[in-house]
Amino acid sequence: MALKADRHVETTDISFFYNAGTATRGGVAIYDGNQLASGAAMDQGENLVKYATAVDTSIPVGILLNDVVNKDLTRTHLNQHKDEVQKGGKVTIMTRGTVVTNMITGTPTPGALAYASTTGTIGVSAGSTSIASGNLCVGRWMSRKDSDGYAKLHVNLPNHGPVA
Repeated sequence: MALKADRHVETTDISFFYNAGTATRGGVAIYDGNQLASGAAMDQGENLVKYATAVDTSIPVGILLNDVVNKDLTRTHLNQHKDEVQKGGKVTIMTRGTVVTNMITGTPTPGALAYASTTGTIGVSAGSTSIASGNLCVGRWMSRKDSDGYAKLHVNLPNHGPVA
């Protein structure tokens, strides 16, 4: 489990599909591809997000609130109690709110900025990318890690965007 039930969800977005394999909820999803869908086409399969290592050109979308699985649906069904979504299906992305997650790279400090990091994790720095751009900032840490490796994060996306 990468996301605790202790969360306050202010806004979500359900216009994205996840087709990049399986994923565990609680990490930062970024745009996948060329962002081809627009306007009335937001319900097209081209509107993709994924877990990937963030680079300067990455655009964080929000925190993934579903587990993405790849099951043979002729033999079993999705577990609705675990909020599972089949690979290639629509996912729920939290764009603003507070979550408790363990998908963390580094040691968070309360009040410090949080950044999209490696393969869906949330980092305490923008790593080798340009911190000054602000593009990878997803929110602010509200606590340090507990004994199980979980910390509270306030998410506020879309962020301010690049700094000139």
